Amino acid sequence: MRTHAQAVVIGGGLIGCSILYHLAKLGWTDVVLLERDELTSGSTWHAAAGIHGLHDNNNITRIQNYTMDLYNALEAETGQGCGVYQPGSLYLAQTEAREHQLRLQAAKAKYYGLNFHEVSRDEAKRLHPLVNFDGIRCIMFEPSGGNVDPSGVTHAYAIGARQRGAEIHRFTPVTATEQQPDGSWIVRTPNGDIRTQWVVNAAGLWGREVAAMAGITLPLQPTEHQYFVTETIPEIAAMDRRLPSVADRDGEYYMRQEGKGLLIGAYERDMRFWAEEGTPLDFAHDLFPDDLERIEENMMRAIDRVPVAGETGIKRVINGPMIWSPDSNVLYGPHPDLKNYFCCNGIIPGFSQSGGMGLMAAQWMIEGESQYDMFAWDVARFGEWADKAFTMARVRDQYANRFKIHFPNEEREAGRPVRTRPVYEMQKQMGAVFGLNYGWEHPLWFADKPGVADANGFTRQNWWEPVGNECRMLRDKAGIIDISNFAKYRATGQGSSDWLDSIFANRMPKLTGRSCLTPLIGVRGGIAGDFTVTKLGDENFLIVGSGMAERYHKRFFDAVPRPATVLFESRTEAMCGFNVAGPQSRALLQGLTNASLATQEFPFMRSSQISVAGVDVIAIRVSFTGDLGWELHCDAADQQKLYSALLEAGKQFGAGPVGSRALMSLRVEKGYGSWGREYSPEYWPQETGLAPLIKMDKEFLNKAAYAALMERAPRETLAIVEVLETDDADATGGEPIFRTDGTPAGRVTSGTYGYSVGKSLALCYLRDTAPGDEVHVMVLGRPHRGVVLDRPPFDPEGTRLRA
Repeated sequence: MRTHAQAVVIGGGLIGCSILYHLAKLGWTDVVLLERDELTSGSTWHAAAGIHGLHDNNNITRIQNYTMDLYNALEAETGQGCGVYQPGSLYLAQTEAREHQLRLQAAKAKYYGLNFHEVSRDEAKRLHPLVNFDGIRCIMFEPSGGNVDPSGVTHAYAIGARQRGAEIHRFTPVTATEQQPDGSWIVRTPNGDIRTQWVVNAAGLWGREVAAMAGITLPLQPTEHQYFVTETIPEIAAMDRRLPSVADRDGEYYMRQEGKGLLIGAYERDMRFWAEEGTPLDFAHDLFPDDLERIEENMMRAIDRVPVAGETGIKRVINGPMIWSPDSNVLYGPHPDLKNYFCCNGIIPGFSQSGGMGLMAAQWMIEGESQYDMFAWDVARFGEWADKAFTMARVRDQYANRFKIHFPNEEREAGRPVRTRPVYEMQKQMGAVFGLNYGWEHPLWFADKPGVADANGFTRQNWWEPVGNECRMLRDKAGIIDISNFAKYRATGQGSSDWLDSIFANRMPKLTGRSCLTPLIGVRGGIAGDFTVTKLGDENFLIVGSGMAERYHKRFFDAVPRPATVLFESRTEAMCGFNVAGPQSRALLQGLTNASLATQEFPFMRSSQISVAGVDVIAIRVSFTGDLGWELHCDAADQQKLYSALLEAGKQFGAGPVGSRALMSLRVEKGYGSWGREYSPEYWPQETGLAPLIKMDKEFLNKAAYAALMERAPRETLAIVEVLETDDADATGGEPIFRTDGTPAGRVTSGTYGYSVGKSLALCYLRDTAPGDEVHVMVLGRPHRGVVLDRPPFDPEGTRLRA
């Protein structure tokens, strides 16, 4: 066994072997995989191993299709059969909402050049003559859908990795992982120690235990999961081809052919946790006792759909463990609190994602960043607030509602609230309907009474009119937005200015009371973040950024050595904030402070430390609404006093509380981008409109990467489209956009109704289009006529903002 390695992968299941293979494929051949038992032990060996290409997240769709294409190539490369069966998959919609989801996926498939299309009932019957299609309103067919052999795929990855020089050691449990002062690791085993640059935790069911060796806790929880295989079904045995799988998500089961029978599985409501206190170390190729009564209702729905399934016996039952994260997405990426510790834990649709997951992981370790923005998977999306109680509540909800549509803007209630601000109960009594942002409860919108629940769907819901009222109130008078969930940092001490200047692409403010907007550049030269930096005093700065990305951005702040004289700390918990915006915002605030808010004394992008209603605040003349406004940041202890004063003072101006759904509409009207939607490491600065904020006459993080692409023409550019036909629905994000001749033109990043301008709007990335061009926006998966605008519809000259 090697004593030194570039990376040590812990875990010999599907994902660990894929990561090892891709590390070697990308050039790291001095890599080692350690497995405590046999390859595939744990949860890989008993998986149903279905494969499908489409996902609601566009980048995950690309990754899944890479994975499906890879399996056939792996067989040819390694000589190891992967047991690839691709008879196709039929997707059934029983409800209007499911039809909308499938049509959206079909539109995305067309955009990405994938084969996922609607078929008639007659064609579906020809493809699968055993299905009863009664009650089905829409049928889609994915010709490449199917399943693979779990053991075959895992061993193909292993063989491919070995062929490139990687080592695999079975029956070699890891007993310790110890970080060294230089950031490298020692991985200890009974067979000897390995010094390595990277540790990869791909330990599957033992992900929590391996994480604990490094001193970290991952929000993971195993459950039981059952499927069964029937005896031979004569009608299947008589066929000369394999039947497509059936994805009847509304029926809450999955089904495919297995041998000459059927494999049927379900995610039941009466779910069972397993190994709550830790996964047993002696568990390997083990299963749990059968408990089919738990999935009986699901089974009966499957039998109603394919009646022959109820006319044969059960050959075997598989009841085995799976391990879940709180949102059922993998916990992936370098852990923000450790150097060179890569996580890949809690994978559910592993056989659809294994190849792309391995490729993204290898790219991140070797090249510093993956080619796709995978924040939806990033382990940094959770913090210490995602404790055991939250994790178990969310896993229960995710498991029991595995096939439930996750609608745009949907906020699920399980495990909440976790983190609340001092005004939470006050807002609750005011009718606030809350969402979750990095663990924090924050108002989405305000109903006319307490206790109103958010409705969910692809069309306009119960919040649409109240959000419109909030937008019009702010644009006509003023509004008060709780922005406490923004991430806030303080940098103080000698050298703070120079240190921040070496991180951010814009120049830091030189004068006290000045602010700047600045991009943060990613490893590949894209937009890793956007921040407002305010100079409060000599070597004293407030930095405001994306709240959900706070832990993600920690990696970038840690990437630049910080002088001992500089104190840099997160103040997100300790500080709260409000944005008071609208044409009457100055008058509203002027009555609460002795400081002059006149433009001459307090112009746009300036700041001051003032007192508002007796509360010390950092006031910044900036507003994400695109309107006249101020951000007010205060100590958390003063939040309730400040909020009460603002609301009371607002009454005489007709002003009131405004939620984040309204803020979305207001910023889109102004054409403002947001991190995670319009700003991403995938997008170049010249595509986002942020390039003018980059100063090339100074040094900053990843400057060389941007310099290498700054002269290149944009592949696409950020634009705004007015959707002229709406059908009681607006774009929400992710919808493809086509030219009138049917060729792809781009995709929506943010969509909403612009209440103050009376237009349905979409921020989007477009290529080879110009203002005035007509396009088709695939709202609800159907073409809706739109036109590319030449400028934002609200205050394009910025006169309101600077008034």
